[in-house]
Amino acid sequence: MSYQLPISHLLLALAIVAVWGTNFVVIKVSLESFPPFLFAALRYLFAFLPAAFFLPRPKVSWINLCVYGLAVGVGQFGMLYFAIDGNISPGLASLVVQTQVFFTIGFAMIFAKESLKLYQVIAVAVAITGLGIIAVHTDATTTFLGLALVVFAGFSWGIANTVSRRASAINMLSYVVWASIFAIPPLFLISWVFEGGWVSMSTSLASAPIGAWLGVLWQSWGNTLFGFGAWAWLLSKHPAAVVVPAGLLVPIFGMGAATYFLSEPLPLWKILAAGLVITGLVVNLFWPSIAEQLKHRFS
Repeated sequence: MSYQLPISHLLLALAIVAVWGTNFVVIKVSLESFPPFLFAALRYLFAFLPAAFFLPRPKVSWINLCVYGLAVGVGQFGMLYFAIDGNISPGLASLVVQTQVFFTIGFAMIFAKESLKLYQVIAVAVAITGLGIIAVHTDATTTFLGLALVVFAGFSWGIANTVSRRASAINMLSYVVWASIFAIPPLFLISWVFEGGWVSMSTSLASAPIGAWLGVLWQSWGNTLFGFGAWAWLLSKHPAAVVVPAGLLVPIFGMGAATYFLSEPLPLWKILAAGLVITGLVVNLFWPSIAEQLKHRFS
């Protein structure tokens, strides 16, 4: 008998991926008030405080927390915000950052000595074809630099996934909160050096409208605390193979929200590219179970 999520848990999973997907629209709107690295710094500042007063530090090394915090805070979201700030449309960013799946596979091969399967090669090839379609359609809204920055964000996410796997069985919400402390100083430093110094930073903070601050809280509490916390709770209650596929809906929500709220164009080439990338993700995720079912059926 197939395993199914209770309807309440299924709705929770859909709420999480909806938050993660529509988050790209929130990023784009908030970047009208905050420069990207200052915005990222504020995200992790409010993810750490006040939650750190209520969640104990996870039993994992400071080095592990540091690497995770730097990878997610600076490498993933710092670069993602910088890319969305004029170098790539938010809908495409929500799709391209899913390359983290394939970087995670690569790091598993290197550090965990996992072998690369034929279906994974096919999955990567299909997804890269989709990225190639995006690359040849760069324009004023999506530049090659923006594409490269979001791929780097996916690379950094892959590092973070690899590091968090080494943390073993811990409270992931506590882990994300305490790792945030290592993202805050470098993000503020990068903002200070490259985004105009204290004058520019203080001006942005003082002039930002309430909507921009709500965007910061959406990043910190909605995307980080609710999203990661609820996702970790679902994974603790159900098999990963049942929960993880919901993550495939993130780029669907992301591209749909960008089209609806930001009037981002959705031409045929973009739909084709999205289809190829998502197909690659689906093949990588589901092929082992499909092959096993076919084996039992025809054996």
